[in-house]
Order: sequence, then structure tokens, then C-alpha cells
Amino acid sequence: MTYEQMAALGVLAAVVFGLIQGRLRSDVVALTGAAVLLVTGVVRPVEVQQAFASPAIIALAALFVLAYAIELSGFMGVLIRMGARLCARIGSAGLWVVIGLCGGASAFLNNTPIVVLAAPVVKDVAASLNLDPKRFLIPLSYVSIMGGACTLIGTSTNLLVNDMARNAGQPVFSIFEITPVGLIIALAGGLYLYLLGGRLLAPAGGGDAQEPARVQTGDGLLGDLKLFKVDKPLDRRKALISVGVFVAVVAAAALGVAPIAAAAFAGAVLLILVGVITPDEAYAGLRPEVLLLIAGMVVVGLSIELTGLAASGASALIEVIRPLGPLGALIILYGVTLFATELLSNAAVAVLLTPIAVALAESLGADPRPFLVAIMMAASAAFATPFGYQTNVLVYETGGYSYMDFLRIGVPLNLISWVAASVAIPMFFPF
Repeated sequence: MTYEQMAALGVLAAVVFGLIQGRLRSDVVALTGAAVLLVTGVVRPVEVQQAFASPAIIALAALFVLAYAIELSGFMGVLIRMGARLCARIGSAGLWVVIGLCGGASAFLNNTPIVVLAAPVVKDVAASLNLDPKRFLIPLSYVSIMGGACTLIGTSTNLLVNDMARNAGQPVFSIFEITPVGLIIALAGGLYLYLLGGRLLAPAGGGDAQEPARVQTGDGLLGDLKLFKVDKPLDRRKALISVGVFVAVVAAAALGVAPIAAAAFAGAVLLILVGVITPDEAYAGLRPEVLLLIAGMVVVGLSIELTGLAASGASALIEVIRPLGPLGALIILYGVTLFATELLSNAAVAVLLTPIAVALAESLGADPRPFLVAIMMAASAAFATPFGYQTNVLVYETGGYSYMDFLRIGVPLNLISWVAASVAIPMFFPF
């Protein structure tokens, strides 16, 4: 093992330990690892620069601004209130409609503010219908997570995997290319939550949830929940322009008119120029802790790839799973990613496993694309703990759940999503 490989492996181990321990913010841990790799010469300044200026970072930052403009316009609050009125008319079925709509919105917008706005409404409406809110709040979080995995822009994980794959010489994904797989997983998971989720949750009495002021989660650091509360009075002009620009950005990316990073960046600047959002508001919506976490983890991931550790890891894995063929490798890779994402941040899992997925596929003589989709889907499937994803923390506090509530409903959902993905991915992405 070379000096560079030992240094990269040591930094990787330290970063993983720091993320699991949770004493430092995820972004601080990732940036510290990147700094050490830069000082020790494992990565060069130009490679660090590429990580911080990658299309994934630009696209994600611009999308945060676009989503924040829509939130500030009051448009999302109107949709949530319309959902509440629907629930009042048709009862518990309306709650599931609202949950489904939140999942659909999460395919395009940041799901954290969506759940922040929807969770109190779902809780109050359930109580008014003499239903236990516990039956609906965890499903709200899980459906929003699964909805986010349905498009390339629905979650930072998908953008990051796409960017890492591009760095490895793979063709980029289109915005809706993964949608069929994501929808099958979401439908399977949603059906389980609708038929069995309530039964698994309602009898549980876990009212021992904590009220953490600051909680380490899969997407970074979740601070004061009030920072996410942006339910504003409706400004029709701002709502129409912000939603129109967002639709235009998605259409431009989907039709191939411009890359998603370029389209989203232009859209964000346009909203500032026409006065829909001020520069200060745009900066407030950037969520730098998430962007810096991803950039730092990209540097760590590059070190794993540049030093040859990814290829070595894939070779070792190949010796174990070669007899199982590409499908067996896909199933195992999904399971490894699924387990890792419950312990580490989604960005960390995506960055660490994407190079291994590409090398694994090439070693098997298979197309890397199905393996990359497996990383995208599994890295977002943080269902088994309340701290695996920000929306889980939100409903954990709002619903007064216990840790075991998430295990009881989340572990079966992980298994269902695993089976659904193992069937759906080869259907739409042949080996």
C-alpha cells in the first residue's frame, strides 16, 4: 500500500468515525478531512477547486434559492391549507392525499420545509378526526424521502452521485431518467405505509421523544426548527413568477436545452433581478452547511478514487460476489448502501460508494448505470432511525415518537424498498 493510499484510508476512517460519533458538525468533519488530504498532498489544489465548483454544488445551491423563493411567496402554505380543507371533507383519506402530494412536491423541492409546514396540519387534522397522529406523521416523512428520490433534482444525493459518475467518465443522467424506478419504490413503500404503517404505529405509546435543539442528521446539522418555518401570506406576483421560473428550469433541463446547473443558476439570478427574492434572502436560502458537507465529502471521495483504493475495494468485492453475477452484485451493493446510510450522512455514502460501484460494474463487464441508480435509491432510504434524515427528526419531535417506532416501521420499509429496487432497476437499466 502506497503512502497516498494509507493517508486516504486513514482520513476516510477518521471522517467515518467523526460522522458516527456526532460530536462535530458533519460539514466540519468533511472539511477537516479535505484539508488534511490537501496538506498531505494526497489531492491537489486544482482537484479541491473542482470539488467546490462542481456542477452538483452549483445546481444544488441554485435549486435551494429557487425553492426558498417559492416558500417565501406563500405558495406552499396555500397548498397545505387547501389540503387541510380537503381532509375536513373526506376524512382520513384526505390525510393520505396530503401525504401523497407532499411526496410529489418533494420530487422537485426541498422536503424539509414541506414537512415543517405539513406536519402540524396533519397532526391537528388527525386529532380533529379522533385519529392518532402517530399513524400519519412518520409516513409523511418517509413518503417525502421516497418522493425526493424520484428525480435527479429531488435530493442532493442524486445530484452528487450524478456528478461523481461524470467525474468517472460516465454519461450524466437526465432529470427524469430515474423516475420509473423511484416511482415503483415509492408506490411499494407507500402501499405498505397505508396498509400496515398505521397498525404498527398507533398501538405504540412512545411519548418519550426528546426535544433536541440541535441534532446531527443525514443531511448535515438540523438547527432551530423555526428557521425552516417560512409559512408566509400569499404574494400572488411572487408566487406566479417563482413557480413559473422553477417550471421553466425543470423543462429546460428535461428537454436538454441547458444542463441543470446552468438552468437553475440562471433561474436563481433571474428571481433576484426581477425582485422576487432579495440577495440577502437568496443567501439565507443557500444552506451552506449542506453545500460544504457535500464539497468536503467529494474531496474525500476523490482521494479514494485517485489513489486506487476504489479499484482495490471493487476487486476484493468482486472475488466474493463474482459467482452471483451482476444482479447479485447489485443486490449486495444496495444492501451495503442501505446499511451505511443509517450510520453516515447521505453525501458520505454516495461519495464513498459511487466510485466502487463504477469499478465493480466495469470489473463484471456490466453497464455501471444500474449500480449508480442503486446508490441513488439506497443512499436516501434512511428509514430505520429518527436521525437518519432531517424530516425524520421533525416528525420525531412533532409526533412524540420513540426510537423504537422508527425501527418498527422503518426496517420493514427498508426491506420492501430493497426488494422493489432489485426488481425495478434491472427492468429500466439493463446490465
